[in-house]
Amino acid sequence: MITITIDGKQIQTEQGTSVLEAALQNNIYIPHICHHPDLKDISACKLCYVQVEGQDKPVTSCMLKAEDGMNIVTTNEEIQHLRNVAMELILAAHPEDCSTCPKYGNCELQNLIQYMGVSAARMRTRVKGFACESGNPLYEHDMNRCILCGRCVRACNDLREVKVLQYKKKGMETYIGTLHEKLLEDANCRFCGACAEVCPTGTIRDKINYPAAERKEKLVPCRSTCPANTDVPRYIRFVKEGKYDEAAAVIREKVPFPLALGHVCSHVCETECRRCAVNEPISIRNIKRYAAEKDTGKYWRNKGKQLPDTGKNICVVGAGPAGLTAAYYLRKQGHSVTVKEALPKAGGMLQYGIPSYRMPREELDQEIAYILESGIKLETGVRVQNVTELKAQYDAVLVAIGNHEGTLLPMEGNDAEGILLNIDFLRNASMGNETGIGKRVIVLGGGNVAFDCARTAKRLGAEEIHVDCLEARDKMTADEEEIEQAQEEGIQVHPAQSFEKILKDSNNKVSGVAFSDILSFTFDENRKAIIEKAEDSYHEIQADTVIFAVGQRCGLSPEAGMERGRANSIKADEKTLETDIHGVFACGDVTYGTKSVILAIADGRKAAESIDKYLGGDGDISEVLAPVEEHPTAIGQVEGFGYEPRRNPQILSAKERKDNFDMVDRGICDADICQEASRCLQCDLRMDITRSKIWSDYDGEEGEETC
Repeated sequence: MITITIDGKQIQTEQGTSVLEAALQNNIYIPHICHHPDLKDISACKLCYVQVEGQDKPVTSCMLKAEDGMNIVTTNEEIQHLRNVAMELILAAHPEDCSTCPKYGNCELQNLIQYMGVSAARMRTRVKGFACESGNPLYEHDMNRCILCGRCVRACNDLREVKVLQYKKKGMETYIGTLHEKLLEDANCRFCGACAEVCPTGTIRDKINYPAAERKEKLVPCRSTCPANTDVPRYIRFVKEGKYDEAAAVIREKVPFPLALGHVCSHVCETECRRCAVNEPISIRNIKRYAAEKDTGKYWRNKGKQLPDTGKNICVVGAGPAGLTAAYYLRKQGHSVTVKEALPKAGGMLQYGIPSYRMPREELDQEIAYILESGIKLETGVRVQNVTELKAQYDAVLVAIGNHEGTLLPMEGNDAEGILLNIDFLRNASMGNETGIGKRVIVLGGGNVAFDCARTAKRLGAEEIHVDCLEARDKMTADEEEIEQAQEEGIQVHPAQSFEKILKDSNNKVSGVAFSDILSFTFDENRKAIIEKAEDSYHEIQADTVIFAVGQRCGLSPEAGMERGRANSIKADEKTLETDIHGVFACGDVTYGTKSVILAIADGRKAAESIDKYLGGDGDISEVLAPVEEHPTAIGQVEGFGYEPRRNPQILSAKERKDNFDMVDRGICDADICQEASRCLQCDLRMDITRSKIWSDYDGEEGEETC
């Protein structure tokens, strides 16, 4: 360490540090705009002048290396004049439209102007006349606002080593551009966002100007939109490097069902993936599945968090994904946990609702076995009738029973023989029981469960299957792949249909369903359906079986206690998940309706946190399983990166799959997985870039700037 003096204040710094950086590190502000703590200095802005004792002229502090014993002054009349002239020259070619600038309020240049109190009034101003380039995905390039600080070029070339941006000339004007004025995709840009992150003006900026409070979530949307907040970029990077154990450990830091999620996760992260703006989203769910399938358990089996026993006893009612997740983390907190399940096996809808051609039972059973290894006691075939009585036996109770009752619409003919409910049908099919279906089946509903019913009926021998729903084709809630695969299997899909009545014969057996075409379908503020039907569109489809797949509800009787909400759901506090019975909590589908496995897992985590706090713990269920990763700064250029297509999983042909329950989706193959992981924009690396401080971030000990 060496000692230097700045404005009478002695500070210590490392040998070789620039005077500017040494001053800023010690809370002494020197005006600057081209400097960035993560980038090599080039002394472009000429604002950071200082005077060194013993030297004739002021020098730029960003290029001045600190030497032991230096005595430095940051402002005097000559320094002030040089800074003002430099700022006036910058402003002479900068638009005077701060109030309408997209960067308003977040512009370093604007902030510096306010600090220095300088304008371009003495200078002859000019308009650069560049057209704003809006043809690139994610980012706008407006070279009229460029002050040639060079930060973006250094970030692209030196920090990321992508080497897309460079200095160019147009007449007398210097600007930043790509070779031959190519669009970013054609110039092999990696869309990492480093250029936009370091730009101090609105020259290179995100197309969407996110509020400061939302930037981290919006700029890494795969992580923030995941209900469990799984660190998606991190495990994708591990998969790209062939480190599958590490990738699986990252996933298991947040969820105990990586294999199941690899098959059936609703993957909202993919919908929000920033790669969508470039071409197609990253196949996040399939990458997760690949990591989970290759995992040996090296980093997590018997190595995770396990606190000492607390002596507290908890009962979890329901062994679905929400209940088992909560039980798993509560056991890790040191509590004794008993799980009571009404059905013969644990797993909930994963076991009895999702068909095995989507969710292999042997993989699910394996993951459940891992969870139980933590010391959880599982009691199957036990139906809880009275939660209040149960609470008297345990320190806390969690109700996570899901929604295992189908909904029968109140329509004419719904008492006919041959009417089935979605959940009953799927459960019987999963258990190998008689389902009661005939040869011609109509499924009412347009969600994933409806298509599970239709495709299961196909595999059980139904010859003609129709799926009819209220929603228009583009509004159907089922995953697109589910709809397309069902149609490939010969299932007929009829969107925008109003259910008029169930047709039945003289023996009260289903003979079909009557429909009308829908012109528009919306809900009012009370969630009542508003349907506009097309005139003279009444028609009938013949069938011997009708499966209602229009929703599910909780099957818990009113005598079980706890206040109820819509569709017999259990009311629970939004923050704590505690019900109206003290010490009794509820989570998962039973509280908010049937949604997704990942949301149930996230709610199970939330329940574990709340119950741990209720029992005297700190509620911190976090754990670190994967090794610490050194984030790369250089990602390099990849030829054709913007055009890299999404690698799709291998899907069995309709002919191979439609008459059996073998896995339909075989996942992304070994040859493609690295390429798919390599398509990731690595948006999280942008968060590693140091935020540039402005003058108001310093305490002012350096003295006042003279205007």
